Amino acid sequence: MKFEDFIKEGKVRKATPDKLMIKSIIKNTFEDLKFLEQTKLTELSKRKLVTNYYDSLRSLLEAKAILQGYKIYSHEAFSFFLKEKLNQEVLSIKFDRLRKIRNGLNYYGKSLQLKEAEDIIEDLKELIEQIKRLLPV
Repeated sequence: MKFEDFIKEGKVRKATPDKLMIKSIIKNTFEDLKFLEQTKLTELSKRKLVTNYYDSLRSLLEAKAILQGYKIYSHEAFSFFLKEKLNQEVLSIKFDRLRKIRNGLNYYGKSLQLKEAEDIIEDLKELIEQIKRLLPV
């Protein structure tokens, strides 16, 4: 599959960059990240922390996509956006792995060990930092 296929399928549409929306998404995501940093990782919080860090990562990618003139409606399409539009193949592979973990947690009843959640959160934070460097912040 290619990024253009997502456009043909209506899972991505071309959009006019909206600087106010981009600024708002980034601001809200940074506030969410501050909240997540204050939340202790426990057996009870591990799944929510992983999924919320993933959502923050996806939000920053959404801001970058809008800046590039795309509105993306498919999480899978973000992998192709990273690879084909931003020339970030390694980030694309990492994002796709994390997307699948998040989907397993949200849609397929998968569970995690505490140490596994800690490692995944570290991977998510690393990717978030890499995506931040691609944004006008």
